[in-house]
Amino acid sequence: MKKDSISLLPRARKEKLIVKEVDGETLVYDLANDRAHCLNQTAAQIWKYCDGKRSISEIAGLMSTPGNAPVADAVVLLALDQLQKFELLETNDERAFQLAGMNRRELVRRVGLGALALPLILSIAAPTPAQTASQCACSTSNCRPIGCACTNPSQCVNHPGSQCSPVTGLCI
Repeated sequence: MKKDSISLLPRARKEKLIVKEVDGETLVYDLANDRAHCLNQTAAQIWKYCDGKRSISEIAGLMSTPGNAPVADAVVLLALDQLQKFELLETNDERAFQLAGMNRRELVRRVGLGALALPLILSIAAPTPAQTASQCACSTSNCRPIGCACTNPSQCVNHPGSQCSPVTGLCI
């Protein structure tokens, strides 16, 4: 780990974000970058603790629960590295939270079984309204293919089980 990373006080970005919790995951739509992010429970908890007042070790302590093994600082750093990569933290240093020379596999080896809940963030670029308008027209009634803008679930009819996302306003 980078020694100078430990002393940093990470702060979560709050502006121009739409945040929704769904089924134990946190969905974040970044209005500034037109990107949608899905944070698993571990990444979401760490992100919520990033208030600019807590150190990495303090966040790791808050993540530890009674009866379970303590959460290693490296797990928090992994989450912070991902959060920074997807521009969900307020910091100018692009790689401030990078784990020097350690990847996920190495982290699992060091942390052990407690690594089953490693932080994970999935991200996709969301099309802008101009992009969806030209590609999403449908010749029958008022339907939209997956990835197109929608206003209600009945529009997302091209794929069984698709729905209109309340977070992104797209058929998913």
